[in-house]
Amino acid sequence: MKDEQEGTPKPQAGSPPPRPPRGPNVRAGLGDDAEPGPEPEVVELRAEDRWEAIDELIDHLVATRKIKTEDREAIAADVKKRESSMSTAVGFGIGLPHASTDLVSDLIVVMGRSAKGIHFDALDGKPVKRVALFLVPQGQFHKHAPALANLAKMLHKGGGW
Repeated sequence: MKDEQEGTPKPQAGSPPPRPPRGPNVRAGLGDDAEPGPEPEVVELRAEDRWEAIDELIDHLVATRKIKTEDREAIAADVKKRESSMSTAVGFGIGLPHASTDLVSDLIVVMGRSAKGIHFDALDGKPVKRVALFLVPQGQFHKHAPALANLAKMLHKGGGW
């Protein structure tokens, strides 16, 4: 049944409520929406180690204007400081470097892949071939959980990246 004034379907009794608008990270396939968005953009990495991989991904964020040029060094330092405390290589060839910073106002995710593998100081000793770098607004670290969940779903389904 359609609403005569708006021409949009009315929810039927017992049906779930309408879904909220999709968040900004859904375009990257990692938003908090239950359905993954389009295939995320993936940076082809040339890095030999995790530090070079982080730099390449942050440089991509600057080039695509997701972060400001003047914030590049501070953001890189935040990510590297976190990575220095413990490697974010989680095994299975995946690295998840991240940082919480007041230099971003929303969750930013950039993904990279390496055909040859990157030394990431992984607990399983294996090279990392997939890297997802997360920048989370200061004090809002919970914002990355839905993106991680959707990333896991995407990997489980064998999709992309």
